[in-house]
This record gives sequence, C-alpha cells and structure tokens, in this order.
Amino acid sequence: MGLDDDALREAIEAANPQPGFLALLQERCPYAFAAHPVFISTQQAARMSALVGAIESVLALPAYQEEVLARAPVIARHQPGAGGVFFGYDFHVGDTGMGLIEINTNAGGAMLNALLARAQRACCTAVQDLLPTVATVEAFEAGIVAMFRSEWALGGRTRPLRSVAIVDENPEAQYLYPEFLLFKQLFEANGLRAIIAAPEALQLRDGVLYCGTEAIDLVYNRLTDFYFEADASAALREAYLSDAAVVTPHPRAHALHADKRNLALLSDPDQLRRLGVPEATRALLLEHIPRTEIVTAANAERLWGERKRLFFKPFAGFGSRAAYRGDKLTQRVWQEIIAGGYIAQALVAPGERMLSERDAAPALKFDLREYVYQGRVQWTSARLYQGQTTNFRTPGGGFAPVYETPDACLDALGTVMPGACNGIGCTLPDVG
Repeated sequence: MGLDDDALREAIEAANPQPGFLALLQERCPYAFAAHPVFISTQQAARMSALVGAIESVLALPAYQEEVLARAPVIARHQPGAGGVFFGYDFHVGDTGMGLIEINTNAGGAMLNALLARAQRACCTAVQDLLPTVATVEAFEAGIVAMFRSEWALGGRTRPLRSVAIVDENPEAQYLYPEFLLFKQLFEANGLRAIIAAPEALQLRDGVLYCGTEAIDLVYNRLTDFYFEADASAALREAYLSDAAVVTPHPRAHALHADKRNLALLSDPDQLRRLGVPEATRALLLEHIPRTEIVTAANAERLWGERKRLFFKPFAGFGSRAAYRGDKLTQRVWQEIIAGGYIAQALVAPGERMLSERDAAPALKFDLREYVYQGRVQWTSARLYQGQTTNFRTPGGGFAPVYETPDACLDALGTVMPGACNGIGCTLPDVG
C-alpha cells in the first residue's frame, strides 16, 4: 500500500486551489509526499496522546508560566486570549522506545497531509480498513476551519469571523507556499475572505489591521520571527499588542510551548516537583521526554565528553536549522554552541521504515508529528528522510500517512503475526 499518483492528481484537481497548482507543487516540493506509509501500534498512539495531555497540563500551571515568561521577551507576556493553532509535537519512535524531541508552534504540513490522505491505496483487503475514509479527511478539514473560528472567539470577538491573512516572509518563495494556497482555498470554500501576504504588506490604521484595502480580522501567522522583532513585523506587532486583530499562533504561545529551554524544565524531576506537577504526570514526562540541559560554561566540558549521546539545538530553532548531532560536531561549531543559546538533549534514535528491494534505499528514518489544538490531537503524520534530520530532500521521502495497528503486523495474506515488528514498521515488502 502507498501513494497513488493518479489519486493524488485527482485530489488536487478536486481541491482546485488555482490553475497550475500541481506543476507548482511538483516544482517547489518534489519530495513532499513519501511513497510509503508508516505503521505504529495503537498503544504507541495512545501513549503519545497521553503525553501531549500531560505536557499541556503542566503548561497551564501558573508556576510554570511565571518561570517561562520571566525569561522570554516582554511581548510574550501579552495575553491575547487565543491559544494558538497547529502546535506540532514531534516524536521519535523506534526499537529503543519513544521520545518527544521538540514542540513547534506554527507546524506546517496539515493541508498537505489532508491531500495525502485522499491519495492512499491498499494492496489487499487486510489493510483496507487502516486507510482514512473520505469522511475522516473532510472532518479534519472542517475541524481546521472550526479551530480558526474558535481562536477568533477566544480573542474576545462576538461577530462572525470574516477575513484571514496567511502571513509569512516572502510567502511566494517559501517551500510550503503550495500549502498556503490550499489554506486559502479552504477558507474561501467556507465563506471567509483569505489573502496571502508578507508582514510588511500589513498596515494598522485607526485601530484596524489592513492589507491594502482589505480589513484583516485574523492573522494565521507562519513567520519564524517568533517575537515580531524584525522591522517588517512592526505593524503586526502593534496589531497584536493592541488586539486590533487576532494573531495565531503568537509570541506567548511560542514562549510557553516551543522555546527549547522548556524541555529542560519538563525533563527535570526536581524542577517538576518544585512546580507542583503531580507524581503520575511527572512519571509520564520523565519516561518520554529525553533529558535536556541548557548548555553553559559550567557544564560545557562534561557535555563535550558526552556529545556522542547528545543532540544540540538552539533555543528558538526551527526546521532543524543549526541543530547538530553530537557525534558530528566540529570544534568550530562547538565554540558557537558554548557561546550561548543552545540546549543539549539526550539522543533518541528515530524509527526506521523498512522498504522493499524495489526501492532506492533499504530503509528510511522517520519521525512522527502530532498536530495539536487545545490539548487534543487533530492528526498524526510521519516524515520520512535520510540524513541527520528531516529535510524533504530525500527521494521516496516526505510526509507519510500513519496507520495504527495492534501490536502485530500482517503477512501478504493478512495472517496476524504477533510481535513480528513491535508495531513500529512492517518489514514485509508486499504490504510495507
């Protein structure tokens, strides 16, 4: 079972975001969609969902928020009401266990995964029931629209939401620009005016945020300028602080969820106890969040000695930029790390998706992404890749659907083989 190219073309034509969309997608994102799905066990899926809930419960604690916001930029202390759309909880699930590797605020790919779900085909009856139905995908897309309307209401608005701006730096040059077009089409199909704009195209006039002549109710923020510090973000920053528009996700959401220093709090038993986290919640966090430390002058020598078991990431990192496996570090890069702004995280090996002899590689690595809103998992996707981190540059790699099975796999005839793959990824080429 896997990606059906004809079905993908049909799904794109049905979405009809704009003429030439398929050519744009193939040119801009040639490795956006993986050729094969990823399998996880029902137990693993439940465990990831439970961990998301546990983390969200800690993030809601006043003591946690006070500590995290005290070290964040001042703008993060503004409370806008809206909670933030599309949190991305990223996991490694492999033979050695399961670990949360990071949390992101403006996690991309949701609409591409909806397209992908419409383009899957099964090779046999045994796996047919694993595929999402059209109704499941339609419910996911309807939930996306409902999420933005919920953000509008949480922002204190009582009239209906009318307009949305999808904002990113130089949006037409972004790798995921095709997804912006899918969002625009989805919003317009549900009665909302939608535009795609760069932050410098926004203006605040008489307490109203505009893009040209269009008044903007809500900004779907895809910027990696997380605290609106760039000159281009000036109007957006002012609109956010004055509540002239609902902005989601926003600086407060990034500080509470996505600052990598938070993982040091969430993986430290003493800190969790001090924050008043219940024992059962502490146990779940400590089991599945790799031990994380902030790199300082005091621990630098020890961390260098332990580097082969560590992964280093910048506090405000995204898209694997400036992130390094410890066993690949050079002294030049190490000097940059110890200069400040990095965390060291215990290495959790990614899962491997075994492939058939017909494929270019015998296996690809994968991570899992849970799209989350208000503590609830909306969708689960995988990303297949080769190399140090996810990169969307691997033939046969990209976003992959995730199918839940019992702790077993199936042979080509559908016979249950208990424990054959520990629910991680079947090695049998006939069913993937």
